[in-house]
Amino acid sequence: MTTINFRLERDAFGRLNLTDAQGVVHEHVTPVRAFPIQAPDEGLSLMNSDGKEVAWLDSLNELPADAAALVRDELSGREFMPEISRIINVTSFATPCTWTVATDRGETDFVLRGEEDIRRIGADALLVSDSHGINFLIRNQYELDKHSKKILDRFL
Repeated sequence: MTTINFRLERDAFGRLNLTDAQGVVHEHVTPVRAFPIQAPDEGLSLMNSDGKEVAWLDSLNELPADAAALVRDELSGREFMPEISRIINVTSFATPCTWTVATDRGETDFVLRGEEDIRRIGADALLVSDSHGINFLIRNQYELDKHSKKILDRFL
């Protein structure tokens, strides 16, 4: 386990600043996940505004609760990847077609341009890209309901 030798805080403009062990303030740091889908809380880099790494975290759990909350808040403001929990309907089994899905952010419709826009990530996860480049995550395709699995099987 790594010893944390820096302090994180927000400035008056709401931006994240890091003060290192030598007292140097790195303004406007941005957390970046090394493995955003398969290990979202492991391997995080804190980058300065020039794109240089100023700190590395093996795990988000290394941070005190208040600093971890700051990092999670910063990440949630930058990342947008709704997680599909159910496939409600598709307009056609030929592409392009419109999918109606339930996600962790509500129900939505999107256009799937082709089967190649469904990519496997690991053994169980899928990444579905819509016609606007928005990525939807299916964390575990085998845990979907029977109806969703049946629709998904037609495209895989």
